[in-house]
Amino acid sequence: MMSTVARFLVDTIRQTLFEFADGLRQAAPKVLTGLVFLAIAYVGIRVLTGVLRRTLDAVYPDDQRLVVDLGVTVVSVFLWFGAALTLLKIFGMGEIAASLGTAAGFVALGVSYALSNMIADTVAGVYLLRDPDFTPGDEVQSDPVTGTVEAIELRKTRFRNDDGDTVVVANRDVEKKWTRRTASADE
Repeated sequence: MMSTVARFLVDTIRQTLFEFADGLRQAAPKVLTGLVFLAIAYVGIRVLTGVLRRTLDAVYPDDQRLVVDLGVTVVSVFLWFGAALTLLKIFGMGEIAASLGTAAGFVALGVSYALSNMIADTVAGVYLLRDPDFTPGDEVQSDPVTGTVEAIELRKTRFRNDDGDTVVVANRDVEKKWTRRTASADE
């Protein structure tokens, strides 16, 4: 009886090891293809983001580095997500990749709706940063405040009002309607 149990265990272990080795042999081409793809994707994404960073650095001045970093990060996330979905497809998990892509689309839609004000502030901030008529030191009248522009950031603009107080306003509110005050308007 003991020899039967021992033989059963030995046969089970032998069969398991044989099936494991066979699985490795069948998976090796997909794993190798996946590793080659990851190496190519890494190099490609690094080159693309490097070119994008140099291009944006040429367009935006140094004080707007945050805009460059944001653009490169967003593009990098999209590229790596696409590479991950492609890798799943290479490994034979195309249905999972399709499901993840669809789910990510719905999540992105929900996040963009939830963050719509922040996105509006960021887009307006980029426009304000690029506008040569709206720079720190300018006297500006905007809907909620009139004063000197102290700082323009991606999501908010800081003003110094006539009382000397710092007033922080969301960029979407500033960008809607503002007027640059001239010296003759103050007199």
